Order: sequence, then C-alpha cells, then structure tokens
Amino acid sequence: MCGIAGAVNYQLNISQLTNDLWHRGPDEQNTCQVGNLQFHHHRLAILDIASGQQPMRYGPFTIIFNGEIYNHLAIRKKYKLVCKTNSDTETILQVYEKLGPECLQEFDGMFALAIYDHSKQELFLARDRAGKKPLYYFSDGNKFVFASELNALRNQLPLEINADHISQYVRMGYFYKSATPYKNVFELPAGSYAYIPIELPEVTLTKWWNIHHYYQQRSLDDFQTATGKIDKILHQAVKNRVESSDLEVGSFLSGGIDSGLVTAIAKQYNSSLKTFTVSFHDEYDEAPLARLVAEKYSTDHHEIKISFTNLIDDVEKILVNYGEPFFDSSAIPSYYVSQAAKKNLTVILNGDGGDEIFGGYRRYVPFSKFDFFTSGRFVKSLASGIHALLPVSNNKKSKYNYFYRLADLARKHNLAIYLSSTIDSFDGFEKYLTADKGCLDHVKKDFEEIRGSKLTGLQKIMNLDFDNILVGDLLVKMDIATMAHSLEGRSPLLCRELLEYVPTLPDTYKIKGTQTKYILRKLAEKYLPPELIHQPKRGFEIPLKKWVDGELKDLIASYIFAQGAYSNNFVDPVFLKNIWDRKINTGEEKRAKMIWTVFALEVWHKKVYLGKP
Repeated sequence: MCGIAGAVNYQLNISQLTNDLWHRGPDEQNTCQVGNLQFHHHRLAILDIASGQQPMRYGPFTIIFNGEIYNHLAIRKKYKLVCKTNSDTETILQVYEKLGPECLQEFDGMFALAIYDHSKQELFLARDRAGKKPLYYFSDGNKFVFASELNALRNQLPLEINADHISQYVRMGYFYKSATPYKNVFELPAGSYAYIPIELPEVTLTKWWNIHHYYQQRSLDDFQTATGKIDKILHQAVKNRVESSDLEVGSFLSGGIDSGLVTAIAKQYNSSLKTFTVSFHDEYDEAPLARLVAEKYSTDHHEIKISFTNLIDDVEKILVNYGEPFFDSSAIPSYYVSQAAKKNLTVILNGDGGDEIFGGYRRYVPFSKFDFFTSGRFVKSLASGIHALLPVSNNKKSKYNYFYRLADLARKHNLAIYLSSTIDSFDGFEKYLTADKGCLDHVKKDFEEIRGSKLTGLQKIMNLDFDNILVGDLLVKMDIATMAHSLEGRSPLLCRELLEYVPTLPDTYKIKGTQTKYILRKLAEKYLPPELIHQPKRGFEIPLKKWVDGELKDLIASYIFAQGAYSNNFVDPVFLKNIWDRKINTGEEKRAKMIWTVFALEVWHKKVYLGKP
C-alpha cells in the first residue's frame, strides 16, 4: 500500500507532498523526473520488501502504484512472464507491455496506478473495479497533477471551490462519482482508466469495468451450486489476501456475518490470526457477538473499548483527514479501531462490500417485492395519503420507522426515490436548500439509465448502491481511516470473481421473504455460531444523537452558527436554527444527520480550504 503523486507541466513541492502523504507510505519515498513529467511515490512496504521499490521501470514503461494485485503470481504463470523481483508492481509492468489496458481485466486486487510510456510520451492512469484505492487529479488543459489524497492536491495548487458539487454533497451526503469540492479537480471513476498525452495534457477517460454488465446476465446455477461456488471463491480470495504479504495479516471482526466469514476462513491460512472488535459502552456494543467467533476459532482477539472521551479533541482532525466534507459519522469509530489495530500489525482484512453485493440492507426487502422506481400514479397517491397521516418516527431501528420510511419512499418520484431510500438527511426539506436546481442534473441522467433498464427493482437499487454509496462513502471512509495510521485494509468480498458472479444470481438468492443476504447467511451456517446468522445488520453504529446534544454540542454550534458561516450558502440559516432548536417536526436521527452534514462542511471549509487553525 502506498501513496502516489505526479505532475505534467507543473513542479511539485516535494517537501510538502512528503508531509501530506507520509502516513500512506512511511517506509520509503522516491521521486523521478522525465522532461516535464514528475513521479513521486511513498511506500508502505508489505510485499517483496527488499526489491519492490518505486518508481519502477521495465522497458519503455515507468510505474508508480498504490494497492495490491493478489493474483499476480498466477498472471506471471499464465503469460509466462520472467521477472527479477517478487513484486506485483513488476507483474503489472510486464503484462501491461503485452496487453495494454486489457491487462486490467486480469487483475484481482485494489489499485490506483500511473504508467508512463517513454516511447509514446503518454501517461496512463487506472483504478480498480470497486474503487477501493483513490486517485484524484487536477486538469486545466495546460497542466495535470494527480495524487492519492485530496489534501495533497490542495497543498500543491491554488484551488477554487466548486459550489455545484458542494450542493450535491449537502443533498446526497457524499460526492457523486468523479465530483470533488474543487473546480478542475476530479476523482478518476472506479473501473476507469485515462490517457494523458504529455505534450498536451488533456484527459481521455474510458470505463473498463461496469457492474451493470453483470446484472444484465443470468446465472443458471441452482442454489446449492451457487453456494458452493461462493464458498470456493471466498476461500481463494481470503487465501490470496492473507498470503500476498510479507507481513502479518489480521482481521476486523464485527458482530455480522461478513467479517465473521472472512475471519473464519482466514484462520485456516493464519493459525495465529489477530482479530479486532470495537466495544462500546451502550446499546451499540457489538463485542459479545464478535467474541463468539473469536472464541470458536481461537483467534488472538482484541476488544477496542471506545468511550469517545477524547472525541472533542479528535473529531476535527478525523474529518480533516478526508480532504472533503465527509458526512459519514461512522468514520469516527473506523478511525479509532484502525489506530488500535496498527499497534499490532500493518495489514487487516474486513467485510466491506458484502451488503452491496449480497443484499444486506433492510431497505432492499421492499425492492425485492416491488419496483418502486417504476410505480404508477395510484401507488404514489395512496402512499402520499398514508404518509400524511403518520406521526414522525423517532426510533431508527423500530418496525414503525421501517414502515414510515417505506410509505415516504413510495410517494416519491424519479431520483428522489433513490435518495430517500439511502442517505435521507435533507429529504423532505429540499426547499430549505439554496442550491442551483441544476446541480443534480448529471446525477439524474445516470439514475434514469438504471431506472429505465430491464433490471428488477432489487437489481436497480443494488446497482445504484455499488456505483454510489459504496465508492462515494464506504470505501472512502475505510481507506482514509486505515491509511491515516499506515494500515492496509483488504476486502475479500470485493474480489473480482464475486463481483462478476454474484450479480448474475437470482434475486431470491439474496432476499428471501424478509431475510436479507440469504445465500451468504446459508453459507455462514457452515462456519459461524448460530447466534450470528440471523442478526440484523449492525456495522459501526454510533450515538450521533448523543454527540450532537452532548459532548460535541458546543463545538458544533461554534461552527454552524458562526458569523458568515459558509454553509449559509447552501442551507437556509433560519431553517438550520429551527432544526437546532427543535422547532421543526422531524425525527431525532434525521435532525442529527442534518446538523452533522453541515458541521462536516464547516470543518472542511475552515480547516482544509481556508487552512485556519
């Protein structure tokens, strides 16, 4: 795992860059320059520690690379590559020489890479299927600068805010696909590559992988066959991710089946496996269930007790790490568990991707029965009438809240259906957002392509979640949380084979009745204690309502009600004050999410954009 950066027609401030990317690669730092091109690499040495230095050159190609290719030895064998090192970086270079960008289809792994072709004087950038490894770039047609993190770009260039993208963030809760908070700064989309000529650095993007293609396919495997295939694939994925490291590999362990399965299988390939669980002091404590798995497999288990007593001192630092306004408050426990895990090892397995691939969210259940994206006027009118009669829900986990949100969802139209079913912070209060009404036009266009496709309702929302929530929020959260501590996170459930097989399976293998993630739960019966199998999704839940009204109340107020607060450009300040004072009827969880969205925006604007202490 590493941090990378580079520039065309622009001289990087290497000292500043080293400071900004140090946490991504403290083991070694190297820079090279060829004409008007610069490459800079920070290395977190995990594989082939002695010979895997970068930038690395082979023939006419020079590469800098962030990530891991877990099947690189199989690729060497398949294409009869003769390599001088054991590094996956050399494998990439040699297979790229043979296949060009088609080599990406061969990779099972996570990666963001840059290859310079000296003969063609052309730069090639690429990113993995799911978007686990980030890659941001600045392009204005004259100069081109890229880096693994937004903060690194912010400290290299005089950037301007993109107000439309900030508006998207406020409404959606994350930045959409390639969008960032800055003008002329983009994230290379997941599953995409780009060519940039050195003489005239204009970007040409190509989508090389799209999960939508696999949702359009249909597997004929019966349930037993499919379960067996998933078991075999998952074993190979975990094995590769444990063995593709010269350092010890551990596992995050929650009370859910995703991380439980990963841990159970990982123990077969690491007899002294270390596991790590977050332990809270209240209703959010997942430690007891995780402990059952740890005891069953006799792992070297560590419970990380989080009291958030230092949260008032840490919260701004944690949010600043993201380089953009970051809404997801579960970034807080993710940061703390990564910090604790790093004290014991450098590589950690997790269960990321299981919910988006196998159907783990409770909101998927109604979509498995009915395609809300194409519901008619009668259904919407009926749902509107029912919703108008219902009192506001205040209990996020209650059955009533589920019914309340379902009625709200069924009355919506177009893109609002999807936004209401996911991060619904300002849903229903859009009139208090002062954004340009066209700020979501691009989002709407992409949404309509999925909505109008021949997929089922369940396939549509899962496709949308993979392309949006997973890459725009969840993977960003874990990349920054882990890499802030020089910790590499590996996600077996996002392996190539599962990404290209599970979407082809029938909906009933994922949602059966009201049971989510059905096929994975059936597989889990083979490995996990029965108490875990039918537990609802938990994840890193946090007491956001208590933070907003308790230990962080004064800090939050000092930001969002400051004179000339930046968020006033996007949220009606009178509305925000009324929400704060509970003068508007809405659920407590929703109130806290709206306040947190604005707080994260203000912290970013002050600490990152303005650079104030």
